[in-house]
Amino acid sequence: MMNEHAVLVRSAKAADVAHIHALLKPLAQQDIILQRDEDNIFQHLQEFLVAEYDGHIAGVVCAHIYGKNLAELRSLVVIPAYQKLGVGKMLVEACEQWVTELGVAKIFALTYVTGFFLKQGYVQVSKESLPQKVWTVCVHCARFADCDEVAVEKVLSDAPIEPMSNLLVHVAA
Repeated sequence: MMNEHAVLVRSAKAADVAHIHALLKPLAQQDIILQRDEDNIFQHLQEFLVAEYDGHIAGVVCAHIYGKNLAELRSLVVIPAYQKLGVGKMLVEACEQWVTELGVAKIFALTYVTGFFLKQGYVQVSKESLPQKVWTVCVHCARFADCDEVAVEKVLSDAPIEPMSNLLVHVAA
């Protein structure tokens, strides 16, 4: 007889912030994801989803909207004990469904686990194709000049992607 486990993906709540921070902190310390303190998580709480496995928080994901129909999937973390159980896939699918309901046509991620995202239907793209991310977030990263993350994206609908109107890129000669 197989054991049945309950997995629930839901919007994060204020009571989850300490758990989210604890999930993100070790990977931030290894420079795998961006550092976020608890204040930052509170400020962006509406962007987070958590996965509960048998009532325990097993993973987290964040969706950041960049424009009318472009979002980034970021801060995807699953506790090692819950990896290979479908929790990451469920978080990605829930995030995609959520941003699709918001009218987002394309989602992207910068990642070190490219194979995971390719299995979810993402395709590898150049980081230069994502100026919204590169010139608003990446430019502040210590690894900006020598970034080794891989950019992946997935088209969620056929709506045209509209660039951010306030994004001005100035390149010094």
